[in-house]
Amino acid sequence: MVIIVVYLLILIFFMVCIILFFIFKKLYIRTSTMAMVMAIGIVTQGVLLNYFGIQFFQHIFGKILSIINLSLWFAFILSLIIASLDGKFKDIHYANRINRFGIGTWVAGTSISGILFYKQFIELGFISVILAFINIFLWMIYIGISVKTFIEITRTKSYSNVHGILLLTTVSTQSIVLLLNTVFKEFPDFINLPLLIIGFSFYLVCVFFILYRYIKNPWSIEKDWNNTNCILHGALSISGIACLVTGIISIETIRWIWRAALLIFLMVESIEIYRLFKRFKHYGFKKAIFIYDVTQWSRVFTFAMFYTFTSLIHTHLLIGSMVIDTILNEGVWIVILLLMFELMLYVSDLIKANKQLSRQISKENEVSSPF
Repeated sequence: MVIIVVYLLILIFFMVCIILFFIFKKLYIRTSTMAMVMAIGIVTQGVLLNYFGIQFFQHIFGKILSIINLSLWFAFILSLIIASLDGKFKDIHYANRINRFGIGTWVAGTSISGILFYKQFIELGFISVILAFINIFLWMIYIGISVKTFIEITRTKSYSNVHGILLLTTVSTQSIVLLLNTVFKEFPDFINLPLLIIGFSFYLVCVFFILYRYIKNPWSIEKDWNNTNCILHGALSISGIACLVTGIISIETIRWIWRAALLIFLMVESIEIYRLFKRFKHYGFKKAIFIYDVTQWSRVFTFAMFYTFTSLIHTHLLIGSMVIDTILNEGVWIVILLLMFELMLYVSDLIKANKQLSRQISKENEVSSPF
């Protein structure tokens, strides 16, 4: 019990520091920034747990990673509240039609945070239960906004800007399934099944919208292929995990979901490699790789989700052991490298933004000063 109190004090310390930082700097996060919480969360709870084992997850390093992630989640929620109080919420998070789908990261990020808190601090599991109920309400609002936006896109025929961010409707829905089946034991199938169906239905709708955009509109791979398109396989992976966790879908069906996820993974990431070479030619080495964008977190998330799905189902897969061993033994390091690289870009971008803000404040002070 004493060690739990120590970890909770560390969590509170991190949260207080981040609160003061966000209040002092008046930071407004982008809508999809919660994807960072999703990515770090699934790397911790999915990749590292399945590769290194429960001892690692419950040990100090796993707990510290979880605490950092929970602190980030809290900080981002605080930023949303600050934006609301300052009257900027609608302009930042709702005005752009496609950007609204990014609210799905809030749902999925809250789900992974609730799962992490429940797994790490089981004695305080009631907090995760409260988070689950809050998240269900947030998910219902998000789904309402998404359905409304799908109708608007169809009515105005504005398909030219759609991309993988739409698939957050599926990701958020299946994350709710995972959260509810974690914090509530023996969660009823009559709720699980409709949620799974809703998630898969959104997947089909989103794939139609994305394919329609790229088939019917002119586009170039270096400018118009979005980072978020990797959610095409990530959404299938989390759907497969949700099916496994609920236990109401046959293992043969889940095998086919994994095969589809693998096929789409290979297709999408082949396009990404080709896109990378095109960006080298078009933008140069530095601008092609070392520019931070919040959508890049989707790649960390989707790679980690596919790894987690594979690690959970690999004993049931009727496929060569070489393929499975490669994914499980080499894939973990690819995910970790992706995460470290993305964190490096994020910190670099944060430092640059902080310097720009400081210069701007200095200029304003010079202008306003009577001397």
